[in-house]
Amino acid sequence: MSSRLNALRNLALLLACCMGLSHAALSWGSIKSASISNYPSPATDSALEDPPPEMDGAPSIWVRIREGFQFDLSYSNPRIEKERQWYLSNPDYLETVFNRADPFLYYMLDEAERRRMPTELVLLPVVESAFDPFAYSHGRASGIWQFIPGTGKRFGLKQNWWYDGRRDVVASTGAAMTYMRSLHKMFKGNWLHALASYNAGEGNVLRAVRANESAGRPTRFWALDLPKETEVYVPRLIALAQIVASPERYGVTLNDIPNQPRIATVNLDGQLDLSQAARLAGISVDEVYHLNAGFNRWATDPEGPHRLVLPIETVESFKSNYRKLPAKDRIQWVRHTVRPGDNLLALASRYRTTPEVIRKANQMASNTIRVGSGLMIPTATRDFSVYSQSADNRLSQKQSTQPKAASLKRTHRVASGDTLWGISQKYKVSTRQLASWNGMAPGDPLKAGRTLVVWQKGGSTSPSNTGRGVIRKVGYQIRSGDSLSSIASRFNVSVNDLVKWNPLNRSSVLKPGQHIRIYVDVTAGREQGT
Repeated sequence: MSSRLNALRNLALLLACCMGLSHAALSWGSIKSASISNYPSPATDSALEDPPPEMDGAPSIWVRIREGFQFDLSYSNPRIEKERQWYLSNPDYLETVFNRADPFLYYMLDEAERRRMPTELVLLPVVESAFDPFAYSHGRASGIWQFIPGTGKRFGLKQNWWYDGRRDVVASTGAAMTYMRSLHKMFKGNWLHALASYNAGEGNVLRAVRANESAGRPTRFWALDLPKETEVYVPRLIALAQIVASPERYGVTLNDIPNQPRIATVNLDGQLDLSQAARLAGISVDEVYHLNAGFNRWATDPEGPHRLVLPIETVESFKSNYRKLPAKDRIQWVRHTVRPGDNLLALASRYRTTPEVIRKANQMASNTIRVGSGLMIPTATRDFSVYSQSADNRLSQKQSTQPKAASLKRTHRVASGDTLWGISQKYKVSTRQLASWNGMAPGDPLKAGRTLVVWQKGGSTSPSNTGRGVIRKVGYQIRSGDSLSSIASRFNVSVNDLVKWNPLNRSSVLKPGQHIRIYVDVTAGREQGT
């Protein structure tokens, strides 16, 4: 029976080759596979090898990963041993990061294999970001592959208000593989130099190699004078690969991850509200964001990419439901009558969109709007608190997270000319702390009008003494159109604060006339309620 099945499989592969079909097309059936070539960017490697050999019979993904290892994992070095011991002392960490990796490993392994690249590279996001698609470093690196803005753009990763391709796992995986392949070529086949360059930049590694050459010293990775972070980075990956290669030897049980696709991409024909996407797929909004971390807001980017990554088992149901959903219901449209004082920037902020989107939706040639005219504005179909992993809500959660040994929470409204360093000096905190509390990197630009949180030691955590200035308790009566998110924004507090201060939860329906209490910093120059 097995020989007959193998014969049929070989015949299918032969027919596929004759018809120009890829291994991915066979593996995924009628579903379009998640591949970097679907993305309109130069991140695609134009010199790919043949598809990887079929290994669907492997009992788990780890067997297939080990088959593609190319590094010398027998090498012993104190730096490797130190990193390996850390992993072995923190088994919960490995379990957590591989749980995060579970949906993506099969796809990433396909990408490495079809480029004939070492499969140790699919473990690199553990070192880079702990496989957290929302990871953001003090060096402005983002996503599981930790691209900085410039390098991301260099490899075709789109970055704007709506979307950041550095956090798109599918797009950034292709970009990372292409980048590492180019580094491997630059360093004449030396993968350790290529990895060091991915971390420290090729210029730093080239200078270190040339310095050793000039001094007559060895130029292997272990002999180079590199930044401390890089000197740990490469041993950390090798240590992890050693554990994956021989988990029994080190007493480690790896997560049970099957050798089969877990995700697929679905093409859309325009912008789609992410809560609608969740409903159509039968999954949570949080899961949509986790699989599509590149989307910053409540919807996909109106200019694309017009595609979603979904659990493979939900794809057919999503497609069926999507076809039945009228185009006008894929996002919500609000008719806004222009009032005195309105401008496109303020309206875009109010409706969580951009002036460009409003202009395009209303076929406007300029930013000029007339009092009394009507504008059609696309906005979210549900309360903004539902979009828990949007950039705004992640920032709110970040700013509301109280660090250890700090109980005073202050706010600082950025004025023109302010710098992160100057603000940190004013409040006697470090620049890196201030940036971390506000979801920033120390080198990020500051915009006037932005509100920063500052955490300090001492004091009480009660709302009346949060250290944000002069705090007053005010009553607020719910108006038509209010939401927890809009009220939180108006009074410069978080949704979590409103829920904590009132008998509410994040999904509460607010009714006009309902009264809530808010603790307001009356020195912050913000609206104070009625």
